[in-house]
Amino acid sequence: MKDFQQEALTAGGALFGKLKALGVDFVFTNSGTDFPPIIEGLIDARNKHIDLPTALTIPHEHVAVGMAHGYTLLTGKAQAVMLHTNVGLSNGATGAINAACDQIPMFLMSGRTPVTESDRFGARTVPIGWGQEMYDQTALVREAAKWDYELRFPEQVAEVLDRGWAIANSSPKGPVYLSLPREVLCEPCPPEGLDEPSRMTPSAGAPDRAALAEAAKLLAKAKRPLIIAQRGVETQEAFDALTAFVEERAIPVSHYWANQISIPMTSPSHIGWVPAPQLKEADVVLVINALAPWFPDKFAPPADAKVIHLGPDPLFARSTPIRNFQSNITLAGNTANAVLELIDAVNELPLDRTVIEMRRRRVTEASWAERARAADEAKKGNGPRMSKEWVSHCLGKAIRGRKVSVFHELGCPLPALQLEHHKSYFQEPHSGGLGWGLPAAMGAQLADPDRLVFATMGDGSYMFANPTACHQVCEALGLPVIALVLNNEEWGAVRHSVEILYEDGLAPKANDVPLTSLRPSPDFTKTAEASRAYTETVTDGLDLPAALERATSVATSERRQVLLNIAIERTSPH
Repeated sequence: MKDFQQEALTAGGALFGKLKALGVDFVFTNSGTDFPPIIEGLIDARNKHIDLPTALTIPHEHVAVGMAHGYTLLTGKAQAVMLHTNVGLSNGATGAINAACDQIPMFLMSGRTPVTESDRFGARTVPIGWGQEMYDQTALVREAAKWDYELRFPEQVAEVLDRGWAIANSSPKGPVYLSLPREVLCEPCPPEGLDEPSRMTPSAGAPDRAALAEAAKLLAKAKRPLIIAQRGVETQEAFDALTAFVEERAIPVSHYWANQISIPMTSPSHIGWVPAPQLKEADVVLVINALAPWFPDKFAPPADAKVIHLGPDPLFARSTPIRNFQSNITLAGNTANAVLELIDAVNELPLDRTVIEMRRRRVTEASWAERARAADEAKKGNGPRMSKEWVSHCLGKAIRGRKVSVFHELGCPLPALQLEHHKSYFQEPHSGGLGWGLPAAMGAQLADPDRLVFATMGDGSYMFANPTACHQVCEALGLPVIALVLNNEEWGAVRHSVEILYEDGLAPKANDVPLTSLRPSPDFTKTAEASRAYTETVTDGLDLPAALERATSVATSERRQVLLNIAIERTSPH
C-alpha cells in the first residue's frame, strides 16, 4: 500500500486527468479552503507530465459558469467548472440555471466542506469548515442538474466522471453536478480508466419513423406553412440544409425571440422576429426547439392548423412544469439530425410547383417588408440618446463579411443586425439569469481567438456580470472582447414588462416608473480602464459608426479588450 500511495495521484489530481481524457479543454475554477488536495494534486500531475485540461482562475463563480457556457456554444464540447463549497456553488447557481435552460452540457463541481471533524487527513481545520456545512448542498442546483452525485471513494473517479459525461451529453443536453468532499480528494486514486475516454456513449435520440413520415407529408402539401426556429439547428450542415430547403420550397422562417439564428437573416425566406400575421393564417407550423414559440394571449395558430414540434425535448418535459402549446406531431431527437431527416423525408415526396410559387409570392413580400421595417425603425433612432435599433443597425454594418459572434443580453436587438452565418448570434437564455452575456462572450473568445466577439448588453446586465472580474480575466487571458453597454440608466426590461401587462395603465404614461431607475449611472469606462481596456463613451448616434470602427481596430490589431458606453433612449421590446 505504501508503494501505491507513493506512485498514485490523489483523487484531487486524478479528476483533472480524467476530465482531459473526456475532451475537456478548460476547468473554470474559483478556489477555496476545500481546494488544497486539488492544488497539490495538480502540481503532482504536472510534475508527472500527465496531460491535463487548463485550469483557469476566475475570480467570480458566475463568470466561471458563463465562460464555460460560451465556450460550449462555440465548440459543442462540454467543459468543467469547479467551485468552492456551498457559498461558491450558490454564486454559480444562476449560471447553472442558464445552462440548463439553454441545454448546455457541463461538468459543474464544487467542494464539500470536510465531513469529519478530526482524526482523518483532510478533516476540518478552520471555523468555516463548520459554517459551510449544509443538510443538502446539492439542493442549490438540483433542479438545474440532469444528474448529481457526491464522490464517496477515490476509486470512483473514472466511473463517476464517465457517467456524468454521458448524461450531460445525452439529449436533451445539460449540466451535471458532482460534490467533492475534501477527505476523498486527499486519498490516492487507482490509475485504471483515468486516461481513457468514457465507456458510455451519450444518447442522441431519433424521431419516430411514422411520425416523421406524417410530418413530411404535412409540410410537403401545406399551402401556408410556417417555421418558427428559436434555438438554432446546432450544426453548419443543418444550417445550410435548412436554408436551401426553405428557399427552394418558399417556406417562411421566423426567429421568434431566438437564442440563435437557423438561417441567414438576409434569406428571402426570413420573415423577422414576430410572425403574428403568418401564424394566424398558417395551415402547418413547424416549431424547431422553441420553448415558447408564440404569445398565446396575443397570437396563435388557427384551431385547425397542424403543429409539429421538433427538438431534443420538444415538450420540454424535463425542465418546464407547465407548457401547453399545441403539438399534433412530436419529433424528439438531436435537433440537427432530426432537421436533416425531416428535410430528406420531405424531399422524397412529389414537388408541387404551383403550390410553391403561390408560397413564394407571399414569403418574398413578407421578407422584404420585414427588412424594410427593421431598417426604417433603426434609422429613426439616429441621434442623441440613440435607440437600441440604431446601435444594432450600425453594428450589423460594421461586422458584415467578418467571422463574428454577437452575444446579446438586452443589448442590440436581432432584427436590425441582419446576420448571415451559423454561430453569429447568441441571445441570453430564456431563464433570464442576468450577467450572462459578457462572460459567455469571453468563453467564446477563448474558444476561437481569431473570431471577432461582441457582448452587447444593457447597463443593468453589465452590472450583473461582475464586470471587475470579467475585465480582470480578459486582461489576464488576452481576450479582446468588445463590450457594448447600451446605457439607458434603467431596468428597461422590467419597465417594458409592466407596459405589456398594463398596456392602458399608468406606467406607459409615467415619466418616473418605480423600481426601474438606475440613476445616477456609474462611469462604466472606469471599471474597464482599471484592467487597461480601451474605452469610449458615445452619446450621439452619428458618432457610433466611427467608434465601432475604432473598437474593432483595437480588438483585432492590439488584441486588447474594448468597452463602449453608449447612451440610448428608453428600451425597445427586444
